Order: sequence, then C-alpha cells, then structure tokens
Amino acid sequence: MGLNSALSIATSGLNAVQNAMAVASNNVSNAGTSGYIKENANVQSTVAGNMGTGVRTAATTLATNEQVQKALYAQNADVAAYTATSNSLSNITALQGSTSATSGSSGTLSDELGNLQSALTSLTSTPDSASAQSTVISAASTFAQSVNTLASAYQTQRQTAQDTVVSSVSDINTDLTTIGALSTKIMNLKSIGQDTAALENQRYTALSSLSSELSVSWSESANGDMTISTANGVTLPTRDTSSTQGATVSSTWPLSTSSAQISVSSTYSATSADSSIPAITLNGRDVTADLTGGTLGANITLRDTTLPTMQAQLDSLTSTVATRLSDQGMPLFTSGTDGDVPGTSRTDLTPTGSVGFSQVMSVSSTYSDDPSKLLDSSTSGTQTIQKVLSYGFGTTSDSAGTSQTAAPSTNLGLTGTLSTGYTGNQGIISLATSLTAKQAATASDASSGLALSQTTQTSLTSNLSGTSTVSVDTEMANIVTLQNAYAANAKVVSTVQTMFSALLSAIGT
Repeated sequence: MGLNSALSIATSGLNAVQNAMAVASNNVSNAGTSGYIKENANVQSTVAGNMGTGVRTAATTLATNEQVQKALYAQNADVAAYTATSNSLSNITALQGSTSATSGSSGTLSDELGNLQSALTSLTSTPDSASAQSTVISAASTFAQSVNTLASAYQTQRQTAQDTVVSSVSDINTDLTTIGALSTKIMNLKSIGQDTAALENQRYTALSSLSSELSVSWSESANGDMTISTANGVTLPTRDTSSTQGATVSSTWPLSTSSAQISVSSTYSATSADSSIPAITLNGRDVTADLTGGTLGANITLRDTTLPTMQAQLDSLTSTVATRLSDQGMPLFTSGTDGDVPGTSRTDLTPTGSVGFSQVMSVSSTYSDDPSKLLDSSTSGTQTIQKVLSYGFGTTSDSAGTSQTAAPSTNLGLTGTLSTGYTGNQGIISLATSLTAKQAATASDASSGLALSQTTQTSLTSNLSGTSTVSVDTEMANIVTLQNAYAANAKVVSTVQTMFSALLSAIGT
C-alpha cells in the first residue's frame, strides 16, 4: 500500500470518527428529550481500481421501529386522555364522602338524607322540642349545602375543561406548524442529497407532543413530507396555504376556537344555532367531533358529556327530593332565587324547571326562619311529618293512592339527550346512593383505564428501548471506542507524515 493510500484511508477514518462522535454526543445531550429517537452514524467504504481507499460518511439514520413507534404514540394519547379525566373526576369524588366511613358521618348524599330522615323521626317523638326542630333544619341545610358544593364543582371542572380545550388547540397548532416547517426543510435537504436525521428527530419530538394532545396517525412520503390525520381520517394541515388577494390568512389555521365562560346553561351542539360553547373549526368547518383522544378529546368529553351527565343526575335527585316532600305538604327545599319547588320542565331554569336546580337549592325560609312550621295543625302536630317519612322517603303510593313520581332518568339536561343510567323508581335515599355509586364508578373506570394504559405505555417504551431509546452508558462507551479509533487514525496520519518527511529528505540528499 502506498503512502498516499494510507494517508487517504486514515484521513477518511478521522472524518468518519468525528461525525460518529458528533452523533453520539447529540444522542447523550438529548437522552432526556421526550420523543427523541437515537441516531446512528453510518459509513460506506470507498473503492478505486478494485482497491479500498477508505470510508465516507453516509446519511445518519434514526434507530426506530415505525410500527412500535406508532403504537406508542397512540398509547400516549390514551394515557393523556385518562389522566385528564381521572384528575378532573377525582375533584368530584373527593366531595362525595366516603362510603367506608361510619354510617351517619360519611358525608355522602345518601347519608345526609338519612340524617334528615332520622331527625324527622326524632321530631315525631318530641314535636314541641325546639332543639329537635332545629336539628331537622340543620340536617336539611347540610344536605342542601353539599348539593350546592357538588353542583358548583361540576361547573368548575367544566370551566377547567373548556380552558384546557383552548390551550390544547393552541399547543396543537404549534406542533402542526413545527412539523410543517421541519418537513419543508427536510424535503429541501433530501432534494440535494443532504443528511436530514437531526430534522427528522425534531419532527418526531413535535409529533410526540402532538400525540399527547390528540389521537393522530401519520405517514411520510418519499420526498420527506409528513401527513397528519385525526383518528377518523380528517387531515390536519401543517402549512397555511390559504390566501386572500395575496394576503395570508392565518386566523383560522390550522384549528380555531375561542374562550367561553361555562355555566349550567352552557352547551355545545354541532347542529344547533343555540350552541353557547364555541366549536373548534378548521377552515371554517366544525371539526369538534373529529378531535378525539389525548388531552383535547378527553376535555371535550368532560365538558360536553361526562360532567353535564353528573349535573343531570344531581338535578334529578334534588328535584325529586324537593317534589316528593312538597307533595306530602312539606315544601322544605326550594329554589334560592324564587322560593319555588321545581316542576317537571327540563329546560326552564326558573321558576319551575329542574335543570340547574341543584345550583340554587336551599332550605325554604319559611322553615329556616321558624322551624316550628314543621308541625301542622293536627292533634299531634306531626301528621305531615309522618306522611313525609312514609311516602316522601318511601316508594309506595301516598294515603290517597297516588303513586310516587319517578325521578327523571332520561331526556335530561338542556339538550334533552342525557340520562342518569339508573332507574328513577327508588326511594330518595336509594336514588342518592345510586348517584354516588354511578359517579364513583365513572371515576374508577378512568383511574383503572389510566393504570392499564400506563402499563401498556411502559411496555411499548421498553420494547423500543433497545433500538430507539438512548442509553447514556452505551453512548459514552461508544465515545470512548471512537476516541481510541480517532487516536489510531491520527497515529497513522502522523506516521505517514514522518515517512513522507524521511522520503523527501532522502531524495533531497
């Protein structure tokens, strides 16, 4: 082998080692970056005249299994969705008391109604006792306050969900814009045969972020461009191509929505002009229903379905409690704004409607101002109380043979599309138990789903760890090996230079 060949081989080796060290260093520095995929430095041998002349740096590649990568990103969306749902509902269940606590002090709605029932029973024994009368009012007030607190919590969580929807749309737009900008750079470099691994990695990082906000799928074309779609196939643009007389229109790109104050009367509808919650639009078209999974999809469901259903369950319970007691001659619970007992209308908030009644339900001032009004004009003064205990708290027909009015269980909410999920033909304490159990089950399902999805996510991450995930220890060991290789090539270069000098000196002499 001639000196020129030796020098060429060693020099090319130095260049290849330098590139490999740069790639390894970049891997180490990004080891903690979410969505980062390990990069592999590649080399190719060069040949001239059937003789090896060294190596050249080839395009850096990403160490990824695309199918597992897609499965992981899909799982990211599930974990994010369950996390958002579980966190929101944990704030609700924390207010509902513990079913494992001692009866009478658990803080559940059924327990508080049971306390009211016990107080009324005690009052029948000592009707003239001012203390016994006050105990009834106190028990009623405790129940009403718990109802108000729970109803307020539903709306607080709906507002949080709406605010998160707006924030998620902004984050999604940022990720889509980033992916589009990186794709443009990747296509430009690919067209001239340049390395694009670093840009592709940045794009995967943005895609990883996007996958937590929304369930998406993606595909990459031969020229390096990337297409993003929702779970049901709606393409999400990554570049703004709209224009009006040459002026770019960016206000509606990619996705657009706006903030809103949420109340019990706030609803979203894709088909009704009465929708008071802004839609999420793409080029002016409502795509809210197409945006599922991830943080965004979960909060849309919480805002429009899960929490309104819980509100409907509570409104059904409270309106039934107020109506059944009133039917027996004791309008103990009324609307705080107008003092009326709710009727059967599902859309009129006041004065007769039941939608939102739990927001304003209170103990009637007639009784709170004068607890002795609990007594009636009968000989014992407790005939009304006895009717309330026998029929108001029971499920049987009243003394006149009139059947109990079943609690509303279907066609609930402002939209008339919600249901409680359990029968309304129960006593009011059983209805309260059913409500608490149903809402606890919804929260438990979210918590169980989160645990399962996290386990699957961990498994997929582990599956990728051998190829896509950066191992700092492995990379550092690789750097040491490369340093030795660099030193060896440098030694060859130095030796060749020494030999050239010796050769020149010999020729000169």
